[in-house]
Amino acid sequence: MLNQLLMEMIYYYRGDAKRIQHFIKVHSFAKLIGEMEHIEAETMRVLEAAAYVHDIGIKPAEIKYGSCGGKLQEQEGPEAAKELLDRLGFDEKLTERVCYLVGHHHTYTDIDGIDYQILVEADFLVNLYEDNLSRNTAASVCRKIFKTQTGKQICRVMFDTSV
Repeated sequence: MLNQLLMEMIYYYRGDAKRIQHFIKVHSFAKLIGEMEHIEAETMRVLEAAAYVHDIGIKPAEIKYGSCGGKLQEQEGPEAAKELLDRLGFDEKLTERVCYLVGHHHTYTDIDGIDYQILVEADFLVNLYEDNLSRNTAASVCRKIFKTQTGKQICRVMFDTSV
């Protein structure tokens, strides 16, 4: 089902290679961190699905508001994610948690689960690179936001920080 979700997201963002590349990279980091942190199988399924659809709110936000800022993505994303996950036959419990993560992935306080923490870390790893942010910014984010040992290690190595 996850591969079917991936294909649907590729079609969803057809013609927008940058956004397709983004969610595939976020998924790759999320999967790696999740496996290295030994998270449970069901939590991993939630994490992987959320990584694929975390930015699904961009399109409806751009259509409605002409903007796709993080808070607008959080506002518009859960409904679009639910529609897609329901259509593909994902179970209700997984869909509910994925929609929660989509609706909070730009909120860095009150992170309430390892799936949420890893999704935030994976998205930051990709955004720090894609936005060409400084080593100092990467170090600060790593210090303030990252909690998993694997995420911290990847951040340190990728951005050559001593955090």
